[in-house]
Amino acid sequence: MTRNSYRYYDLIVAAFVTVLLCSNLIGAGKAAQIELPVIGHVVFGAGVLFFPISYFFGDILTEVYGYAHDRRAVWCGFAALLFAAAMSSVVIALTPAPGDYNAHLQSGLEVVFGNTWRIVAASVLAFWSGSLVNAYVLAKLKIMTQGRHLWMRTIGSTALGEVVDTSLFCVIAFYGIWPTEQILSVALVQYVLKTSWEILATPLTYAVVNFLKRKENEDYYDTRTNFNPFKTSL
Repeated sequence: MTRNSYRYYDLIVAAFVTVLLCSNLIGAGKAAQIELPVIGHVVFGAGVLFFPISYFFGDILTEVYGYAHDRRAVWCGFAALLFAAAMSSVVIALTPAPGDYNAHLQSGLEVVFGNTWRIVAASVLAFWSGSLVNAYVLAKLKIMTQGRHLWMRTIGSTALGEVVDTSLFCVIAFYGIWPTEQILSVALVQYVLKTSWEILATPLTYAVVNFLKRKENEDYYDTRTNFNPFKTSL
């Protein structure tokens, strides 16, 4: 089956991978806190503020270009995360040069980038699984609704994708280390924040999707798509 040559696809994939890397490498190094009405004191990973943007791009890719193009972007992100993790390990393992500055720098790098194998595995597997669930659900809902109710499809697919993503990450990263109650509490906060971001971004999603459909002359329906998550070709 012949697919079109797209003007903006590569740009969106690059933005998708950039957001993914930044949210996992920069944001993951800080636990932030906020005081919310009714709920009170809430602690969350700073990366949560930006990671949902990857789902925003994922929704756009699936809605405009189809599941296969989103799946390829997810595999690009998966490979980028693995490379970043390997690079971080190598850089941290290198013996720092003499001097107080380099000693302090080494300590800082270890704090920010020295994640354990469990954190790395949790991040990579949770992202891959959650993103593909999001894309699959969105593609199927588009067919079922005949392209109507974009808001329902993006929010619904994100809600399911984030359940998988958040659950896998918290269990793989923290089970046996944190008390079960703490894992559930953190997972719930992470899930609510991520899903709420998708709801708030709905007007922007409509604007970007409509722009791309018009410019790319594409509104793909995955009626004959091979949904095998391990397939990397279109």
